[in-house]
Amino acid sequence: MENGSKAGPQAAGKPCSVAVKRVYAAVSPGDGFRVLVDRLWPRGLSKEKAKIDLWLKDAAPSHELRVWFDHQPGRWPHFLRRYRLELQANSRSGAAFERLKLLVRENPRLTLLFGAKEEHMNNAVALKRFLDDAAPFSTP
Repeated sequence: MENGSKAGPQAAGKPCSVAVKRVYAAVSPGDGFRVLVDRLWPRGLSKEKAKIDLWLKDAAPSHELRVWFDHQPGRWPHFLRRYRLELQANSRSGAAFERLKLLVRENPRLTLLFGAKEEHMNNAVALKRFLDDAAPFSTP
């Protein structure tokens, strides 16, 4: 796992493509820079097989929020709100989110990886939404 990026800075006006993918899915060359955004390492998956460029566990929701959410569809809107507040209020989480925004600026393709079985309501999907809300990603 490296802590840098694979590509140079994005050209102005050319946004990064951010994808979300289950970490157990097959690795693809189109994944680009692969970032695991879970607090816990995926069960039964070796680091070699995962092919992760960066494990950004501080970008994951707190243990308490993750347990409360429990991938219950009715809690999704509240989870999004509480997760965003966590990212804003916690200096480690906020720094991790800022790191994600920097990676978006530096890479033509970024894939946020998650381990949950639920593919549509999880922290990686939420982070992608937050990154999309923070666009455009031009270098200051």
